[in-house]
Amino acid sequence: MKTESKKNLVGAWAFLIGIVLALVIGLFSNYFVAMTQEIILGTLLFLGLAVGFFNITNKESSKFLLVSIALVIASYIGYSVMAIIPQISNVLNALLVLLIPAIIIVALRSLFEIAKN
Repeated sequence: MKTESKKNLVGAWAFLIGIVLALVIGLFSNYFVAMTQEIILGTLLFLGLAVGFFNITNKESSKFLLVSIALVIASYIGYSVMAIIPQISNVLNALLVLLIPAIIIVALRSLFEIAKN
């Protein structure tokens, strides 16, 4: 039981840090050197993987996939529409970098769970 709670804590922190980094890179991307942006985006990708592996249980996967896919669609459309305000567009793009790996991991785990049953 304690390991499950530790896994959830790791995933929760990864998600929170990812959201904060997405906001920071989006709002202040003009001030970062390209290499720094790549490091932060790589960190977001890693945090997205951590969220997918550690934070979402099989019981929560359907709800997570539904909500996160809606957010990804809204972020993608918003990224295109909000191109006139680069900071908002960058935040939405960074959210995509965080959420897409988490969605892929949770979706694959759900598929394996379905295949087992």
